[in-house]
Amino acid sequence: MSPPRSGAAEPHDIEPFGPVATVLTYGTLEEAVELAARGSGSLVGSLVTHDPTVARTVTLGVAPWHGRILVLDRDDAGESTGHGSPLPVLVHGGPGRAGGGEELGGIRGVLHHMQRTAIQASPDMVTAITGQWTPGSRRNRTDVHPFRKSLAELAIGDTVTSGSRVVTRDDIDHFAEFTGDTFYAHTDEDAAARNPFFGGIVAHGYLVVSMAAGLFVEPSPGPVLANFGIDRLRFLTPVKAGDEISVQLTVKQITPRASADYGEVRWDALVTNADDKTVATYDVLTLVAKTWPQD
Repeated sequence: MSPPRSGAAEPHDIEPFGPVATVLTYGTLEEAVELAARGSGSLVGSLVTHDPTVARTVTLGVAPWHGRILVLDRDDAGESTGHGSPLPVLVHGGPGRAGGGEELGGIRGVLHHMQRTAIQASPDMVTAITGQWTPGSRRNRTDVHPFRKSLAELAIGDTVTSGSRVVTRDDIDHFAEFTGDTFYAHTDEDAAARNPFFGGIVAHGYLVVSMAAGLFVEPSPGPVLANFGIDRLRFLTPVKAGDEISVQLTVKQITPRASADYGEVRWDALVTNADDKTVATYDVLTLVAKTWPQD
């Protein structure tokens, strides 16, 4: 195939399918970006270079016209599945005539065909409608610790309110020495005092989370089988030596597993200080037996 004449529109306006390739020459990276943009949108574009400056310039330049950019060099070429391999798990899609802005893979493709409705109501009503506890909703305080309840017995909103614990300077010093986390805000009085957020020595956030677990946990063997993670952790108010913390742990969401004798329980954790200020918020994720004791 002979090179197209300079400024020809056909290579950009006609989209051929089949074993055919159009070769265009360019003089600068800016010109290459301009030529790539004339195609009015593509699902995937490929760039072959080992030069980070070239990669950054071209990728940022052509990104508005491509849903995905495949950058190949000597480090990743051997693992590449190719320019045209579909990757439905990625959020991408070319503008214009390619992809409509997003690939429709997995649950994302299903959601595109579902009606989605925003619910405006009181927290209690949102909880009742969605089946997921909403901050501001009522909490169910019972005589039985929620960790003693099986999945069949737990209810959305079940809550344990812990006792309180004073965080001491010895606690902070021990945690720093034991973990090796000697960040200055926990160990250096003068430097911590100059910190605009703390104004003095503060407890490690992960020390607070660990102490919170010690406050709300029910340690005996029971329906709670394992803790498999924490989501949405935020530290909101610094804890200094002498501060007193307590926890409210509330059943937020219950998800049974059809293929197992246990399900997932998401708990809303709210750590507060003696002034009722929020110290930390996060979701605790546990696996809980469907029945207990097990048959």
